[in-house]
Amino acid sequence: MKLLICTQKVDKNDPILGFFHRWIIEFAKYFESVIVICLQKGEYDLPQNVEVLSLGKEVQKNTQDLIHNIQNRFNYMVQCYAYAWNERANYDVVFVHMNPVYIIFLGPIWKILKKKIVFWYTHKHVDFKLRIAEKIVDKIFTASKESFRLKSKKVEIVGHGIDTDFFVPGSIRENNTVTVISVSRISPTKNQLFMIQAIEMLKQKKIFTNLIIVGGPITSDDYLYDKKIRDYVVKQDLSGIISFIGPVAPIDIPMLYQKADIFLNLSSTGSLDKAVLEAMSCNLQVITSNEAFSSIFTTVHMTDNTVVDIASKIEAMSKISPDVDAREYVVRNHNLTLLIPRLVSLMEKI
Repeated sequence: MKLLICTQKVDKNDPILGFFHRWIIEFAKYFESVIVICLQKGEYDLPQNVEVLSLGKEVQKNTQDLIHNIQNRFNYMVQCYAYAWNERANYDVVFVHMNPVYIIFLGPIWKILKKKIVFWYTHKHVDFKLRIAEKIVDKIFTASKESFRLKSKKVEIVGHGIDTDFFVPGSIRENNTVTVISVSRISPTKNQLFMIQAIEMLKQKKIFTNLIIVGGPITSDDYLYDKKIRDYVVKQDLSGIISFIGPVAPIDIPMLYQKADIFLNLSSTGSLDKAVLEAMSCNLQVITSNEAFSSIFTTVHMTDNTVVDIASKIEAMSKISPDVDAREYVVRNHNLTLLIPRLVSLMEKI
């Protein structure tokens, strides 16, 4: 079979979407050829049977001009149609990653061409675009029952795709300082202020804990929030125990996990968060408010997102050893090298 992948970005160094570069490499092992249509491309190193076709966002200048942005969007759509039609003899199956807009725009063409259409989606958000996409596709893949909230007979729960050969535990650390790490976009929805205040509370109790915040803001609201929490750290004299690392390329993330003891995730995405699973694969203890992890009681500790509870959970977990079941759970249920062949097998049965 030949595969067409539609995704937002192909860039192995992208802090958010860089992980998908590894997915493409795995897909290439099982298909005669792989074509990737992306909105923009950066640096990549893919097998010879993979071709990347960008819609060209990487060469467009950011602007606030409405007319210019509308023109860009129109150009992207025209180029996308052209790629899908011109390459029609070079793919049998279409794999759309997260973005239902590809399905809405190109679904009619793919249906006419009798291509199989599968859709990967992992988020609790359900909107009109998702409802339309669900009607068009042949199969929907998701990581857990919480990761796709639209009722559909097309859904297959397949687990996540974590590169467990890349996200591995580090050597045993021998020091008395407990290091907590958070890896996510800086945003009010990620609740980094609560994390900082919990560390501040522990400091007041003479329980000294470091917090490493990895990630950066994206939206205008995010930038305001980023300034707010940084100002708070300075005002409360917490700079010695709170570190802002900024966005980090995927290749550097395991090294940061290996220097930490506890992973803190206060996101409300409601889906099985990939960053949590990556941390678990590195054998970190996890504190999260994400409801999708509530059933994994032996490896994940749930918090109600109050500063007092977060602080108490960190204090309690600082006194116990890591649970090796965390990594074993990810290897068994969310291993990329198991996920991709399973997806391929399901595609072949459509």
